[in-house]
Amino acid sequence: MVKGTLIALGGGDDDCLIKLIKAEICSLGARIEVIASATPEASEAIRSGNAYKKAFEELGCANAHFMCIDEDNLVDTPANLERIKKAEVVFFTGGDQVRLANFLNGTELLRILRHRYHTDNIIISGTSAGAAIMSDRMIYDGYGHYSLIKGEMKTTTGCSFIRSVYIDTHFVERGRFGRLAHAVAHDPEYVGIGLSEETGIIIKEGDQVEVFGPGVVTIIDASEIRFSNTREVEENEPIAVENLKMHLLVHGYRYCLREHLFQAVPQEQSGAAVA
Repeated sequence: MVKGTLIALGGGDDDCLIKLIKAEICSLGARIEVIASATPEASEAIRSGNAYKKAFEELGCANAHFMCIDEDNLVDTPANLERIKKAEVVFFTGGDQVRLANFLNGTELLRILRHRYHTDNIIISGTSAGAAIMSDRMIYDGYGHYSLIKGEMKTTTGCSFIRSVYIDTHFVERGRFGRLAHAVAHDPEYVGIGLSEETGIIIKEGDQVEVFGPGVVTIIDASEIRFSNTREVEENEPIAVENLKMHLLVHGYRYCLREHLFQAVPQEQSGAAVA
C-alpha cells in the first residue's frame, strides 16, 4: 500500500492548499522543500520559491526551505539529495509543467522521491504545473474546440508518483474539458481529473481521491467506452467517442480510482480534508 499522500491544486489562490498541507503534517517542525523550477525566469522562480517559503513560515512551519533547481543549479547535488531524503513535504509551484518534468525525470532526486512516496509518510504537493506532473503522463497542449481535433492535444511523460491518471488544471476557467476527454478516450485505462482553480484533491493510498476547496473536480472515465476513433482517425480530423462517463466531485465526496467508484465520504472523515 502507498504510504505517501498527494495534494494537488488546480491553480489560482492557493491559501487553502498551504493550510491543508499544514493540517496534514504531524508537526510544525516538519521539513518542507519548495521547488519552483516550473518558472522559466530565474529571478521569478527565486521570488516565487521564497514567497511560498514565507507563506509556510507565517503559518508556523519554521522548517521550510527553497530548493533552487534550474539551468545553473544542478538537481543531483549531494546537498539536494540529502535534503530530499529528510523532507516531510515537497511542494512544486506553478509554471511550465514540461520544463519542470524535464528537470526532474531521470534524476536520482526523483528516484528517491518516488521511493519515499511509496514507503514513507511524505506529502508531495503542487499547484497548477506542480499538480500536472504528478502522474506518469501529463497533458501540455490543446485549446478550446481545437483540442477535439487529432494532433492538437499533446501528452508527454510526467513524474510518475501515481499512474494511469491525467491531472489537468485551471480546468473550468480555461475550457479544458475537450483536451482531458480526448486524452482519456485515447488512453481509456487512464482516469481524467480536471481541477478548477482554488480547488484540489488529496489522494491517499494511491487510490482515494477527495476534494478540498470551494469548487468542483471533474472526473472523466473512459473505462466503459464502446467506440473511439482516436487511434484511427487522420490528423486534423475531429474525434468521436461513445459512452464516455463524467462525474462532478465536490467536498464531501470521493472517487476510488481502482474501482471507478463515486461515493460519499463518511461524515467523521469529511471535515479532515479541509482543516
